[in-house]
Amino acid sequence: MKVLLTGAAGQLGRALIASRPLGVDLVATSRNGGSGLVALDLADSAACREAVLEHRPDWVLNAGAYTAVDRAESEPELAMAVNAGAPAAFAAALAELAFAAAKTCRLLQVSTDFVFNGAQGSPYKPEQAVDPLGVYGASKAAGETAALQLPGSRVLRMGWVYGPVGKNFCLTMLRLHGLKAAAGEALGVIADQVGCPTSTLTLAASCWRALGVGLEPAEAAALPQVLHWSDAGAASWYDFALAIGELGVEAGLLDDAAQVQPLTTAEYPTPAQRPSYCLLDCTTSRAALGLEALHWRQALQEVLTQVADQVVA
Repeated sequence: MKVLLTGAAGQLGRALIASRPLGVDLVATSRNGGSGLVALDLADSAACREAVLEHRPDWVLNAGAYTAVDRAESEPELAMAVNAGAPAAFAAALAELAFAAAKTCRLLQVSTDFVFNGAQGSPYKPEQAVDPLGVYGASKAAGETAALQLPGSRVLRMGWVYGPVGKNFCLTMLRLHGLKAAAGEALGVIADQVGCPTSTLTLAASCWRALGVGLEPAEAAALPQVLHWSDAGAASWYDFALAIGELGVEAGLLDDAAQVQPLTTAEYPTPAQRPSYCLLDCTTSRAALGLEALHWRQALQEVLTQVADQVVA
């Protein structure tokens, strides 16, 4: 199986490379290229098409995205170009390649819980209609629609993603816990937005499984077009920050954790409106993928262990 991976320099992309299964011929791309990576700007639809026709993959695993939720409100054209234009270009090019080469070519579009408005107060099922609140969510919803135009392609929506590398809430909170604890100051974190922290380690496993890796051919063929993935349980950002401090001390990453002060969304206004409840119902997706759920605190422990190992190394 040949896979063209986007976003390879990001936190999910790096987890996907680290967990690449045997037998996968991986062409890893990122916007700026780099060591072992092919340069590919997802805002350039022509470049996306050319990458498919040049590398002739069986799958495009589109893990790259415009993820600056607040900045998207002032850069809607760029957000749409990356999050909607790229999957549309990939889908069209893969269809062209499939026809020319008489082979099956598909797209896995990694998406987000932000395609929902968060108003229902219960976990969202994969088949529910989307209703995004802001530009970022709307651009990702448009990307889903574009991807699903290609027969056999899939969308995998994820929860609040973080990992041992890259820019994410977990690593930011570790740094702030250290600074605030040393200064004797409290750390304010939003407590009225609920979702589920999701490790790149478990998310990467679900992405490979969504491509059919580790499944029997009949099981892979029966996978639904839209899948949900997050770790198990539910948390607010406040809960997550509290756990990062507690488990960070246990992992030896912090001498002490800062006091965490709960804030309301109204006390911490942002340019983009965020869903207050964006928990994903992953029950049917986990069963179809054949993967067990891992509680988010256990997944966090595993990520912090990797961070600690990197510090030692």
